[in-house]
Amino acid sequence: MSEELLINECLREVRAALVDNGVLQELFIERAGGRGLVGNIYKGRVMRVLPGLQASFVNVGLERSAFLHASDIVRGLEEEWSGRERRPDITELVEEGDELLVQVLKDPLGSKGARLSTFITLPSRLLVYAPGGTGVSVSARIDDDGERERLRSLVEGLMEEDEQGGYIVRTAAHGATLASLAADKRLLSQLWAKVHDAAGNARAEERVYQDLPLETRLLRDLRDDSLARVRVDSASTHERMKRFADRFIPEMSGIIELHDDNRPLFDLYGIEDEIARALQRRVPLKSGGYLIIDQTEALTTVDVNSGGYVGRRDLEETSLHTNLEAAAAIARQLRLRNLGGIIIVDFIDLGDEEHRLQLLEALAGHLKGDRGKTQVMNVSPLGLVEMSRKRTSDSLERTLCRPCPTCDGRGFTKTPQTVCSEIFREVLGQRAQEEFSEVLVLAAPDVIGRLLDEDSAAVARLEQLTGAAVRLQSERLHGPEQFDVVPI
Repeated sequence: MSEELLINECLREVRAALVDNGVLQELFIERAGGRGLVGNIYKGRVMRVLPGLQASFVNVGLERSAFLHASDIVRGLEEEWSGRERRPDITELVEEGDELLVQVLKDPLGSKGARLSTFITLPSRLLVYAPGGTGVSVSARIDDDGERERLRSLVEGLMEEDEQGGYIVRTAAHGATLASLAADKRLLSQLWAKVHDAAGNARAEERVYQDLPLETRLLRDLRDDSLARVRVDSASTHERMKRFADRFIPEMSGIIELHDDNRPLFDLYGIEDEIARALQRRVPLKSGGYLIIDQTEALTTVDVNSGGYVGRRDLEETSLHTNLEAAAAIARQLRLRNLGGIIIVDFIDLGDEEHRLQLLEALAGHLKGDRGKTQVMNVSPLGLVEMSRKRTSDSLERTLCRPCPTCDGRGFTKTPQTVCSEIFREVLGQRAQEEFSEVLVLAAPDVIGRLLDEDSAAVARLEQLTGAAVRLQSERLHGPEQFDVVPI
């Protein structure tokens, strides 16, 4: 066991860092008023049905209407619709005004509302209960066939003959005893009874169940056999986590410690510096190469560069070494930055087919430890590796940052020369509409500097064309593209 979970609480924010051998692997952030919605259950009202999208918009009391796709309704109705030759149309499933019990699958992202499902699931430490499911299935991450069959048999033996719903055995259940599984099953039965009663009494657009807060949710979801220690820098949070562990995960209670050192917990482990580096585009590699990571609305691109590394016998060996090092770094950066959706990786070109297969296997191997579901495709004809990673919440960048107010998130601004040309056109345009003897131009210092220097002849020519004196005034508070033309 080498992983440590660090919990830092500061007024209105809780941060959790998952560290493996001293290296930050994942970061979780939850803020007061901005708590994630995934796992929450609501009684929603269908507002609009959109046959063209095979979806509907559902009001669950959030700022924006949530999105419910037909496939997320049918999933809970497999038996009812299994005999049909085609998937049912959204208009056959819901109508405007219908009230549905729905669960959030994805938090609102950017301008998109939350994504919903009618297939409710309630997780505990070892099991997930699906009221609309049937039978017992086992997490694919448990790859030992004997253990899979043992767990399935134990849970099936705990189910009553006429019991409604199904169960999913979680990865954390590997090696679990019958008593532990039975305790989790009783807990889920009690929880579902409470949710069911709350849903019956709730009004439309009302929340009926909220998932655990970040610190206890992580205790529930992380495997105890991989965690060596949990350190918490808040006495109240430490006490709350100990109580939760004592009741539900007694084997983890002993590894939860209170950090009472004067030095901040995240500084002690270098987490603050890691967070700052995770917000930069460029990621250095030990060999001298580097990655460039760019996140856009549609996808994330990763460009691999060899930089100053020339340490192998030939170009192919150099490229392979850099690519293999980059594959490990990419897998870590995806987790750390919480990047999801479509990801395109431009590795350095490899001519040897065996080397390309070796690279794909290495990338897939590094991604095995990722709790987010990933899928890696083959190398495309253009030499690109296409992959996807399940996205349920905003990335680290979009959690901590906002678009630049100067460039509006474009990543670039107009040059002073371009702004000067716009000023000339603005002055000429205003002169064509009205008479004035003088005009005041206010702009950023570097723009005014260019008008006084390289473009001074153009300013003189402008005065001749307009018959008006041009006064220039530097404004330090103006952005690089901002200017004002004021006729006097």
